[in-house]
Formats: sequence, structure tokens, C-alpha cells
Amino acid sequence: METSGGIQASLAGRYASALFGLARDERKIDAVGRSLDALASALADSRDFAELVSSPMVGRQDAARAFAALAPGLGLDPITTNFLGVLARNGRKSELRKIIRFFKRIAAEHRGEISAEVVTAHPLKDDQVVALKAQLKKRAGRDVTLDAQVDPDILGGIVIKLGSEMIDASIRTKLNRLAQAMRG
Repeated sequence: METSGGIQASLAGRYASALFGLARDERKIDAVGRSLDALASALADSRDFAELVSSPMVGRQDAARAFAALAPGLGLDPITTNFLGVLARNGRKSELRKIIRFFKRIAAEHRGEISAEVVTAHPLKDDQVVALKAQLKKRAGRDVTLDAQVDPDILGGIVIKLGSEMIDASIRTKLNRLAQAMRG
């Protein structure tokens, strides 16, 4: 399990590490990973669910009840369902997005993969994901798991964080460099 200061130093990282440890002990890493994927999709696709997670107006007990009611519909495993209840009761539901990202990174490292954070202005198509994984595998020398995010503010291009290496080929950065060069 990843024990470097990067993940462990943050609150979300500690929760993700605890969830991973429990999933590993119960031999349910894949099941929890699938459940977290379902939660990530729900956060992206459902405005109501995203608001439930981020709104400080939803109390701890109400959030715990809502998570318990939504879990069967999302197909969540028991470990993840219980974990959501703990997050809600501890007032940490707003950390869910980060926890999902950190869990994926820890699980990838556990499988001997490296995780790459990828930001694009538009969602990547399946063939683009395959090609990008192949290129990053050549560069890293091992399998790569992508954590893809969409940020329209980069205007176009791609930003990749692979381990400690950052590759910024976004249009926003190129325009900023051009503006700096023109200023002299």
C-alpha cells in the first residue's frame, strides 16, 4: 500500500488508505473499485447526487440515510456502503471525489501499475484512451491506469501527471507562454 506522504498526508488520503486496507483484508479490492467507479459515474451524471455529496446543508444523519437508500440502486458492495455511512456520519462526505481518486491510485500501485492523472477539455474517446495508455506504458515501463478528468478551462490539448512528471500540452498553457514571450 502507498505510504508516501503524498496520499497519507491528506484527510482524503487517510480515508482512502483505510478503505483500501479493509478491502485488501476482505479480498474485495476489485468489488470496492467497481463500487467507487459507480459512485464516480453517479457524481458525474447526477446533479442531485453531486449536490448531496457537496452540500453542507445536508446533515450527517440525513446523508447517511440517503447513501444507504441509494447504495442498492448503484450496485455498491457492502464495504463501500458501510464506508459511505462512516463518511456521512463523520461529516466527510465532501471528500468522496478525492477518496475515489486516491483509492484508484493506491489500488493501481498494489497491482504494480502506475496511475496517471489526465485532464482534457473534452472526454476522451475509447480509442484515444487505448492509444494514450500504450504511449504512457512505453514511457513508464509498466501498465498505466488513467484517472481522466474533464476541465474545459484548459481550452484544448492535454495535461498529464505521471508519477512526479508533469506533461502540460494544454492550449491554455501555450497561450500563457505566448503572452509572456510577447511581453518580453
